[in-house]
Amino acid sequence: MIHQYKSNGYNIVMDVNGGAVHVVDDIVYDMIPLVEPLVMEGIKDIDTVKAAVLNCAGLPYKQEDIEEAVEEVMELEKRGQLFTPDIYENYIFDFKNRETVVKALCLHIAHDCNLACRYCFAEEGEYHGRRALMSFEVGKKALDFLVANSGNRVNLEVDFFGGEPLMNWQVVKDLVAYGRSLEEPNNKKFRFTLTTNGVLLDDDILEFANKEMSNIVLSIDGRKEVHDKMRPFRGGQGSYDMIVPKFQKVAESRDQMNYYVRGTFTHHNLDFAEDVLHLADLGFKQISVEPVVAKPEEDYAFKKEDIPKLMEEYDKLAVEIIKRRKEGNGFNFFHFMIDLEGGPCVAKRLSGCGSGTEYLAVTPWGDFYPCHQFVGQEEFLLGNVDDGIVRQDICNEFKCCNVYAKEKCKNCFAKFYCSGGCAANSYNFTGKIDDVYEVGCELQKKRVECAIMIKAALADCEE
Repeated sequence: MIHQYKSNGYNIVMDVNGGAVHVVDDIVYDMIPLVEPLVMEGIKDIDTVKAAVLNCAGLPYKQEDIEEAVEEVMELEKRGQLFTPDIYENYIFDFKNRETVVKALCLHIAHDCNLACRYCFAEEGEYHGRRALMSFEVGKKALDFLVANSGNRVNLEVDFFGGEPLMNWQVVKDLVAYGRSLEEPNNKKFRFTLTTNGVLLDDDILEFANKEMSNIVLSIDGRKEVHDKMRPFRGGQGSYDMIVPKFQKVAESRDQMNYYVRGTFTHHNLDFAEDVLHLADLGFKQISVEPVVAKPEEDYAFKKEDIPKLMEEYDKLAVEIIKRRKEGNGFNFFHFMIDLEGGPCVAKRLSGCGSGTEYLAVTPWGDFYPCHQFVGQEEFLLGNVDDGIVRQDICNEFKCCNVYAKEKCKNCFAKFYCSGGCAANSYNFTGKIDDVYEVGCELQKKRVECAIMIKAALADCEE
């Protein structure tokens, strides 16, 4: 499968199955779709391919240029860098039947929050249920479960999530200490992360987090007017002025590494590139600003007619990122970070985040769900910290949720980069975990194209 597109003056060709990416001139770009069906039919004799291409009417190139371009295309095919067959579908049967281990937990340390974010899927921390704080005893059982169900895996991940986890900070600290006590006797290593809105952040918390948290996610949406509109206190006042200095201090204290400022953009700020650049101008080097996922009736939800504008914003942002990187003032935008060398393993390419199998969310009272976005939806209740997983059938459904189980993913060029997208978004919009959230798909494909173009531009600069 080949995907071709033009971006920022570059002709980019992706060999989807093999992972190779090529930047080519106009004539090679135009020859590839003419050669591809011939190769797919098994026709690889160079003279036969040339003759067939030359027989196409209306080509605006000289014969010798066409023949040279066809030779270049066929040389790439010979090297296994174009028109490669799909070898991954053969892994599906083994993948479905492989033993999985739990390697990550999202601990809902607090089902409560001190903000009233308008787009919050957690309903100000309540998650379709009641306000509650996780006890140390429940968290302890969760960590014990993780160790017991992680097999031979050494590195384990635990994210302290909410609501707002700083509202239950002492339990966070106690669970980190307990986790550390489990490491040596069980040959495990915990990687703790923290997601916070920053309202309660202070020097003592930051000192502890810098010592124990491998990563910190800091919630901020961008410009003051955008952030305060969507992330106010319950009384309606904005939170921007309170958190920005704190977040800047976090970023500097961590040497601009191992953190993200993470925001959400909505229908109200379709010019979201300005919010990303605003965060960069505040000095942040690790930025993630993501599209809201919301029911159509919400005033902040995207409309179909918003999509072209959002695509333009990603293009605009990509060009500005290249410019700033060349000027020595670059920053990382999470959704444009892509690995063209190694990339994810086969399992990740096929199944994505591992929700419901390798990754679970834990409520304050100890219930297991496939991920934080399923919490409170009782049809996805998997078990609890006392009884373990009691609905293995649901886990098996998630294990089978891969790019080849989704009809709309099979022939998509981005399938090995997004791994089929988010199961929760699919379920919330289609009623099935093995379908897709189409708005999210369109934006994801655009981000992949922009990310690859940035790689091409920066490689061109280095040359």
